[in-house]
Amino acid sequence: MKQEYEFLPLRDVVFNTLRQEILFGTLKPGENLREVALANRIGVSRTPVREAIRMLEIEGLVVMQPGKGAKVAEITRKELEDVLEVRNALEKLAIELACERMTEEQLAALKKNLLQFKEAVQIKDVTKLAAIDEEFHDIIFNATDNKRLINLLNSFKDQMYRFRFEYLKDSSNYERLVTEHERVITGLEQKDADAAKSSISDHIYGQAVHVGEKIKGKNKGKK
Repeated sequence: MKQEYEFLPLRDVVFNTLRQEILFGTLKPGENLREVALANRIGVSRTPVREAIRMLEIEGLVVMQPGKGAKVAEITRKELEDVLEVRNALEKLAIELACERMTEEQLAALKKNLLQFKEAVQIKDVTKLAAIDEEFHDIIFNATDNKRLINLLNSFKDQMYRFRFEYLKDSSNYERLVTEHERVITGLEQKDADAAKSSISDHIYGQAVHVGEKIKGKNKGKK
C-alpha cells in the first residue's frame, strides 16, 4: 500500500487504491470487481473492500449489477456529454468570476503551471500531465472565491479526471493543450472574460470530441 495512505482508516486506504487504479486504467471500464480477489491482492479482509466499493459507487466510478456484484463503470458517450455539458457551464462561470477576482499570485501560479506542463509534455508523462492539468483548473476555480461553485466543480473531479486521462494518452493533443492553456491565461491576464470563456469552451470541446471518438471506436470493436 502507498505510504501516503498508511495513516488512513483501512476502508479509505482500499478506496484510494481502487480509485487510483480505475482513474489510471489499471482496472478497466466494465471489469468485474471481485471482493475476494481484491482483498487478497491488497492484503485486507473483504469488509473494507466492500465498503470501498460502495464509496466508489457513490462517486460514479463503480456500478452494481443485480445478482452479479460490482463492476467498473463504463465510459459512455452519453456520460461524457452529460459531464462535459455541466463542466462547460460551470467552468465558463468560473472563468468569468476569475477574470474579476484573480490575484497576481494566482496568475503567477497559472504561468508557473504552464511551464511545468510544457516540461511534462517533453517527457510525455501522462500521469504528471493529468495532475498538472487538474491543478491548472483548480487555480482558476480557487480564484473565483466562491465556495459553492468550487464544491460543485470538485464533485465532477473524478469523472473529469477519467476523461482527461483518456485524452492525454494521445500525445498528438499536447501542442493543442499548451496553446489552449496559453489562451486562457492571456484572457485572464487581460481580464477579457469573453475571450477567456471562449478559450475554456474550446478546451473542453476538444476533449469531448477526441474522447467521444475513442468511445465510438471501442463500441464498434465490440460488434
